[in-house]
Amino acid sequence: MSGGGPGPLLAQPLRPPSPGRAAALAGLFVLGALVGAAGALVQAAWFPGGLLLALAGAAGAFLGGSYVTRSRGGAVAPAAGWLVAVVLLTTTRPEGDFLFGAGGGSYLFLLGGMVLAVICATVGAGRQPGGGSARLGK
Repeated sequence: MSGGGPGPLLAQPLRPPSPGRAAALAGLFVLGALVGAAGALVQAAWFPGGLLLALAGAAGAFLGGSYVTRSRGGAVAPAAGWLVAVVLLTTTRPEGDFLFGAGGGSYLFLLGGMVLAVICATVGAGRQPGGGSARLGK
């Protein structure tokens, strides 16, 4: 490239995130885990409304993390925390107890949360080039 720019984004070397960004992503991971645990309890308690509330909370955490960090990684961090919490809550304990029932609401919560995580990570705030709001070619 003769434009004097740093080159394409994919050609840049990978750098570790700054300590502040790493702390923000770790906090979003914990937030996602808390949203997953709370959603697991709420969706079963108040079935139709609780399921919608749990999925709205998950979508808010995923999309909010994306907008706060201005990157797709901000949506992936709470989604990963949500997934870890939900998977750990679906496993049975040695006593035979488990948190999720075998009803349709639990499956809708699991699948709906995964779909929302993918949608929010895809549609969320991606990396945009700096500069004015005018067209880039001018």
